[in-house]
Amino acid sequence: MTSRPTFSLEFFPPKDEAGESRLWSALAELQPLQPDYVAVTYGAGGSSRDRTIRITSEITARTSIPTVAHLTCVGATESQLREILVQYRDAGILSILALRGDPSGGPQSEWVSTPGGFDHADQLVSLATSLGFEVAVAAFPDGHPASGGDFQRDIEVLLEKERRGATTATTQFFFEPERYFSLVATLKSRGSALTIYPGILPITNQKQLKRMAELGGTPIPSWIETELNEAGDDASKVREIGIEIASELGSALLSGGAPGLHFYTMNSSVSTSAIVKKIGLR
Repeated sequence: MTSRPTFSLEFFPPKDEAGESRLWSALAELQPLQPDYVAVTYGAGGSSRDRTIRITSEITARTSIPTVAHLTCVGATESQLREILVQYRDAGILSILALRGDPSGGPQSEWVSTPGGFDHADQLVSLATSLGFEVAVAAFPDGHPASGGDFQRDIEVLLEKERRGATTATTQFFFEPERYFSLVATLKSRGSALTIYPGILPITNQKQLKRMAELGGTPIPSWIETELNEAGDDASKVREIGIEIASELGSALLSGGAPGLHFYTMNSSVSTSAIVKKIGLR
């Protein structure tokens, strides 16, 4: 008997009470679909650290869903990172997504070291595993923004994180399934046992998509841009297009052997719920 593909969600820490209300509403609507885990991000430059810790802890306390907390090296010493990990552990959070994190100026800005801190995510992986955490890392089917298109360099970085104790990786969102399968095949050819979960972004807003794609270095295929341009300012049409694109991508990934799908929900349930049901993930 084979286990069913995993289904996971990602939220970002809300900035105000109204945003927090939307997050809890979205989570309540998605919980019946039985997600395997929920991840909570950090803001740029670690700006939402305290909210991330609080929201992740509350999800753990208020729901039966396992949680994965993002943790970055930005603006923190090793001692501070250790303290945050202990806070997570005390709150019952046992899984971490370890990231270097983006400089405050964005992913392609120059990295500025924090005295007494880490410069690379692999150092954070070592620290988290030494404290007993299950550690996941990030993967980039379209290439990491800082690697300048050097795919082999990205592979070496992932292999080093695995050597230090990472067991899974979640990808940045992407739109061409062959990029994911190429990444997985290359890692496997190098003897990697990392489980790679593909990340999917349901498109709901064209400006938001372009901003996120620029930040993460994700190319938007011309056929997607054409469809979105034809939809114009019709929000419901854009959402429908986004659901269709993500459904086709998700189906292709699962058919090709992906172990599950990770959804960047943008703190909304409508599109993710529709996609999950449409492709029969739940």
